[in-house]
Amino acid sequence: MILRLTFILLAFVFTTSNAQKLPLAITFQDAQQQGLTIAKLDSTYKSAVDTDLNKAVFKSPTEQRALQSAYANLLSDLQKHLAANKFKWEKPTRCFNRIYFAPNGKIDYFLYNFIPKANDPNPIAEEKRMQFEKLLGYFIKNYQFKLSADVKFAQCSPVTYSD
Repeated sequence: MILRLTFILLAFVFTTSNAQKLPLAITFQDAQQQGLTIAKLDSTYKSAVDTDLNKAVFKSPTEQRALQSAYANLLSDLQKHLAANKFKWEKPTRCFNRIYFAPNGKIDYFLYNFIPKANDPNPIAEEKRMQFEKLLGYFIKNYQFKLSADVKFAQCSPVTYSD
């Protein structure tokens, strides 16, 4: 009996310690290595906007303007958070983000990929990328998006980060 209880307890600890904790800030490549493909996530999270309004969460022009404003605020708040934590870009850095939101506006996943330039295949040093990811993780942990929806939703965009 004690052996069985110990085994169950160890199985529970192992399972919960290896479970993915949300929110998660991660590169597209690292997400894929963990089995979090865009296709998998997109099957669970509905697109915030779409040319086919039947597929969009935010359908009306008023809702779409509110989304644009809330998304711009999110990126602005992220930049303020980075600056407050003494993070310096040093040069404009292009990135592509895909953010997955719970219906209440909390961030579940913030996937990103820095975009190389033709003359600069490594747009950001690995140490700086890791610092960004750590600070991004702290930011999304408590961030409340200004909009909510009836369903999980996702929004993506290119962005150029700079100081």
